[in-house]
Amino acid sequence: MKHKVAVATGIAAVTVAGSIALTMPQGNAATTSARPAGALAADPVPTAVATSRATSSASALVAGKPKLFFKSEHDKLVKRQVVSQNGLQYVAYERTYRGLPVQGGDAVVVTDSSGAVLGNYVAQDQALSTGTKARISAGTAAKVARKQLATVTSTGKPTLTVVAQGSGVLAYEVVVAGTKRTKQGTAPSNLHVFVDAGTGKVLTDLTRDDVLDATGRGAYYGNVTLDTQGSGGRFTMSDPQRPGLQCGGQNGAAFTSTTDSWGNGNATDLVTGCVDAMYVVARQWDMLRDWLGRDGIDGNGRAFPIRQGLDDVNAFWNGSRVEIGRSSDNRRLLNTIDVVAHEFGHAINQFTPGGSSGGNEAGGLNESTGDIFGALTEFYARNPNDAADYTVGELANLAGDGPIRNMADPSKVGDPNCFSSSIPSTEVHAAAGPQNHWFYLLAEGSRPANGQPLSPTCDNSTVSGIGIEKAGKIYMATLMRKTSGWTHAKARAASVAAAAQLFGDGTECATVKAAWNAVSVPAGAGEPSCTGGGGPAPTATPSTPPTQSPAGACQAGYSSHDSGAIDTGETAVTGTFTAGAGRHSACLSGPATADFDLYLDKSVGGRWTTVARSTGETSRETIAYTGTTGTYRYRIVSYAGSGDAVLGWNAPAGG
Repeated sequence: MKHKVAVATGIAAVTVAGSIALTMPQGNAATTSARPAGALAADPVPTAVATSRATSSASALVAGKPKLFFKSEHDKLVKRQVVSQNGLQYVAYERTYRGLPVQGGDAVVVTDSSGAVLGNYVAQDQALSTGTKARISAGTAAKVARKQLATVTSTGKPTLTVVAQGSGVLAYEVVVAGTKRTKQGTAPSNLHVFVDAGTGKVLTDLTRDDVLDATGRGAYYGNVTLDTQGSGGRFTMSDPQRPGLQCGGQNGAAFTSTTDSWGNGNATDLVTGCVDAMYVVARQWDMLRDWLGRDGIDGNGRAFPIRQGLDDVNAFWNGSRVEIGRSSDNRRLLNTIDVVAHEFGHAINQFTPGGSSGGNEAGGLNESTGDIFGALTEFYARNPNDAADYTVGELANLAGDGPIRNMADPSKVGDPNCFSSSIPSTEVHAAAGPQNHWFYLLAEGSRPANGQPLSPTCDNSTVSGIGIEKAGKIYMATLMRKTSGWTHAKARAASVAAAAQLFGDGTECATVKAAWNAVSVPAGAGEPSCTGGGGPAPTATPSTPPTQSPAGACQAGYSSHDSGAIDTGETAVTGTFTAGAGRHSACLSGPATADFDLYLDKSVGGRWTTVARSTGETSRETIAYTGTTGTYRYRIVSYAGSGDAVLGWNAPAGG
């Protein structure tokens, strides 16, 4: 039942001190088409009809164009869910290989309400071809996994998995629960560890923790309206309008009362804390519905429980619930909008395609996701006790230093404003800076006239914002295109496609691009032009297939060459080379009966990142790419067929 809850007994606002350290789950975009320019319109097609059309179209695409998904004869793509938002449908797939689950093999197909395919996004970039016989035992893998935590309370059954790295790595996934070491001591952990089934080594880039923690400030929101349940004179702090949302103590049960009145105004009272938290999540739920077209926190009409009373200066999302602790002086609970909505932002991230990914870059994007949903909820709620802004933890002020993150200017709290090659090795909360900065520029611009602060740009450009509601719609649609192994480059590609498909390829789309440029995330191949002309930009400038012999086709006119035999599923890698800024060009040729793919990789932050690719359905591939100074290599992958591959390439001098 809905009722007013008065909790202002002698207290104007409940404060909770602390600092926020909020944490949380790349995509190969195919074709993308824009809607007609103009405002987002409601879609008259019933959801069930649109979902059925999307499912049929996606299934036909997977069956008819397996190369788009790098699907081998041993793969199966299994539909996980279909979500409808703002007239677009998102069909999410998970992959198996020879019957084993694939980590990093997920995919998303986007359609309109008629079932027309607008784009597809694939986590991996080549077909899998690996053995499935482990060299180490499951017990050995479990022992290795347990060593990753300070203390272990439980160990899950090791699951043999194929990791989609290159042609595939056989590994055990082991989930261990316990505590991890932190700078402050220890903290709860529910760690997913991937152990190479051949070498016994931990695949550290994939390790991820379900417990995404934070410390922050809980605010007191005065007289608020809550939905609770009542029967037989007993009332339960469980929201019937938002299934799954309930609040209670550490035993997991929702609080109950003989009266439908909750909270006493005491800043450390757990029931009062639940009033604040339930209010926040209800506002977040309504924002998702009214602004972003999403049905609940998980996208399918459900939320998650909250537990108060964690005896720690902390709050976190653990993969299935939110835990709320206390301030460092033990005088306040952590239940403000920017803390609670941030934690449920991690839940939203987990329950969008691709889930949560390991690694600092994906972790930073996940932290930023929490901050973005905190800001969106603040602006939607417009509560006078908690001003709508783009700072995080500003009400905490534990050491008198103000907020711990600043989306308008991350550098004000020591975080990077701009993306760089160092971001993949930056601590995740600091790594939230570039995307947070992008979202602020998209929503408010660099020189807002509405009282929000000025925002510096990394390229000295001026960006005009489109408003936070539109920015939120685009970001929600970006997350619906997410795949595992999420990166800033993939987020840019997905957000530009989302803007074009939601609003047409005019102002909104152009502003998304301008904001990414302003935080130094460059455009990728195939990005829509956003000039009002509609449709995607060309992905490259492939030449007409040569008529001369394969060797002659890719040796004439190129200063560097490589050749050799390659079998189905194999990868051949050139030696590394240093290049200056400028244009790269390459030509690959092989047997007429084969299907070879060509990739140009650049070393970024100590790991290889694909910067250009040509993955047609023949063995003739070309690449034209303009890049910056750095270390590069080419990869040749046989999707199907065997034979001699001949590669010729030119690289800009000056490196």
